[in-house]
Amino acid sequence: MRRLLLMAAVALLGLTAMAQANQDPYYARRATLFDELPIGKKDIVMLGNSLTDGCEFNELLNNKHIKNRGIVGDIVQGMIDRIGPIIKGQPKKLFIMCGVNDISHDVSADSIARATERLICMVKQGSPRTKIYLQSLLPFNNDVREWKLLKGRDHVVVEANVLLEQVARRQGVTWINLYPLFADEQGRLRAELTNDGLHLMGPGYLIWRDMIKPYIK
Repeated sequence: MRRLLLMAAVALLGLTAMAQANQDPYYARRATLFDELPIGKKDIVMLGNSLTDGCEFNELLNNKHIKNRGIVGDIVQGMIDRIGPIIKGQPKKLFIMCGVNDISHDVSADSIARATERLICMVKQGSPRTKIYLQSLLPFNNDVREWKLLKGRDHVVVEANVLLEQVARRQGVTWINLYPLFADEQGRLRAELTNDGLHLMGPGYLIWRDMIKPYIK
């Protein structure tokens, strides 16, 4: 029964990702552009959702080899669906951040971790020399702005991070725990780092930059 439920959940995620690509013009524009842009063996790829999409990592880190592959609204299955061109390029490094949009779709922490592990396994199999860095989910703050689909789900971020760290250890990839740097005493995204409770302002990206800088080098 558990296996059947898991298969159903994976199938649902797949349908959600396809529907997302078909219904969201921005998602389709970004995804099809990324299909055409080349990835090389010296490149460092930032794979993620709107948090990644919203940053100019190559400028912040002064590194022309950094390629942003973030798309607003993306879920883990969406990243699985579009990982092919990245694997084909055999990049030097891959930084992954995923999961918050899955939480807004009422996906469990366990399902997020399982899908993320599948994504990592695909990269390891298709591009074994790529160094993989799995980054934690960031907190959000519904006191700054109410995100109805995330209301009351702060605990899922914490649960998912625990499971994702286990995935990183199990798969032998580097775990980068960003969460403590962005969380206030109540476990919410620090209000001074956001203007909408979910996405980062410039100072937030500087914190992120400083955390990953040693791994970029």
